[in-house]
Amino acid sequence: MDYSLIDFIALIGSVCLFLYGMKVMSEGLQKAAGDRLRSILNAMTRNRITGVTTGILITALIQSSSASTVIVVSFVNAGLMSLEQSMAVIFGANLGSTFTSWIVAILGFKVNMSVILMPLMALAVPMLFFKNNQIKSIGEFLIGFVFLFMGLAYINANVPDLSKSPEIFEALKNYTSLGFWSMLIFMSVGLVVTMIIQSSAATFAIVLIMGTKGWIPFDMACAMVLGGNVGTTITPLLASLGGNVAAKKAAMGHLMYNIFTAAVMIVFFFPFTNSLIVWLTRDVVHAGDPTLLYTTVASGGVANAGLIGSMSLGLTLWHTVYNILSLLTMIWFTKQYVKLVNWLVKSHKKEDSEFQLKYIQGGLLNASELNIMQAQREIVVFAERVDRMLGMAKQLIHTKTGTEDFNQIYSRIGKYEDISDRMEIEIANYLNKVVEGRLSYEAKMQVATMLRCVSEIESIADGCYNIGRTLVRKEEVGTHFGEDNYNNIDTILKYVSEAMSNMIVILSDIDNAGTDDLMRSYNKEREINNYRNQLRTENIENINQKKYPYQAGIFYMDIVNEAEKIGDYIVNVIDGVNEQMRRHLLSQEDKEASIKMEEAAKHE
Repeated sequence: MDYSLIDFIALIGSVCLFLYGMKVMSEGLQKAAGDRLRSILNAMTRNRITGVTTGILITALIQSSSASTVIVVSFVNAGLMSLEQSMAVIFGANLGSTFTSWIVAILGFKVNMSVILMPLMALAVPMLFFKNNQIKSIGEFLIGFVFLFMGLAYINANVPDLSKSPEIFEALKNYTSLGFWSMLIFMSVGLVVTMIIQSSAATFAIVLIMGTKGWIPFDMACAMVLGGNVGTTITPLLASLGGNVAAKKAAMGHLMYNIFTAAVMIVFFFPFTNSLIVWLTRDVVHAGDPTLLYTTVASGGVANAGLIGSMSLGLTLWHTVYNILSLLTMIWFTKQYVKLVNWLVKSHKKEDSEFQLKYIQGGLLNASELNIMQAQREIVVFAERVDRMLGMAKQLIHTKTGTEDFNQIYSRIGKYEDISDRMEIEIANYLNKVVEGRLSYEAKMQVATMLRCVSEIESIADGCYNIGRTLVRKEEVGTHFGEDNYNNIDTILKYVSEAMSNMIVILSDIDNAGTDDLMRSYNKEREINNYRNQLRTENIENINQKKYPYQAGIFYMDIVNEAEKIGDYIVNVIDGVNEQMRRHLLSQEDKEASIKMEEAAKHE
């Protein structure tokens, strides 16, 4: 057999083209249905049935069980869902991964895709130049679809022809005739390959090529698919390394689920494969006996279309039935399974980490459109943390300066201010990475709004810290406030606190924020401004009337002005939300207008 290094590199390139096609196809779908995907994921934590269904749908849609499981890991990391709820989604994700297998098996081997690939490309590329972002995303999806099947065709063309090298074929036969050990060997190969390329779908495509070429028998091809099922857990495990204990538990849950189900399958592997699946393929589906292809090629025969079809369909049935049985078995033991995972992965700290982000981690970045939801929730956590700083500042006002209590609160405010600086940088860096991915125009605008909100919330934290610093300077100078000063400061901070609470409510549910919520914020900001102006006028009069020293009046107005600035930062966040809502409404109006125009054109 004349198989050169160039041929091998071409084979590697073919696999890369297949993986790239899957990536582009997945990202195009995410961009086309980003908002709907986020809505589905938001509602998927109700019960095990909806969790499983969502796992199946999301994985089928984004064409990657690893990607959907990484998202689940990040949601658990965020506290968006419990470990028990996440398990149902992971169970469903494993079954959803079979969708790609069916596409590859049916279209890749039963349909001559070369006839439609170039026409599809001719249709898809012009779609990239449309102004409508959804049409652009569909164009990207189609281009990914073309690349995926081009990669599959090139893999098929670039694998070596073992029929021209009988000695290699004989060497392979030595590894396929060891019974139980052969199954473990080929399972390990599938596991390692999947861990390297981080795609069980790509492994399945490679196994299909090997099986339909007659390199390995049907049962050994199934063993490789089983290994690929376990190997796909590597991506979520790597993603969880930067997460908290909850994220590590979700990733461990995914690993343990695949190991448990694989262990059970190893025990029943041969009767399951050579009896049940062969019977389903041959007698139920009437696609032929999938075991005949290998024996035909090994005896010097030619693999015809019927034998190739039975092998590809048999492998896909094996993959699907295995995951269905695993799901139906494990779903009833979810609570016990979660207890085991909690026992295996324990936190050695009382608090996971005060400095870690709660909802997002750098290692968890995967599906750009879906990461926006996590970032949005992290911003709410950021705002709630800064709100606690505001409460500390209010408490500090009435704590005697120089005391241990004052120093502890002031030190805590300083610590929170440092954390807020880090949170701003980490969230902004995360959002910048999200923007680097393939995002719809609406999603990019949403990220821009979120970056603005993060900056303004950090300014609120600075304002709270500045109030504490003003009190420290007041103590150093040795001046004091009167009762009226304290009452007025309490009043303006009360207004600021109310504005802050309303801002957090709006950020917590932006999609359902109403005009009344926004107007409440704008009215509160005007109330803060008016009260600040009133106190400024009264302060000048009080200093002139010698009610308190000029220096005390300066510190007093510094605190009042800082509170008013915090009110400005809060309304800046509200402005950003308002702009986002307006863009969404305009986008909806554009879609409705487009639909009406299409309907009118049809009637004409």
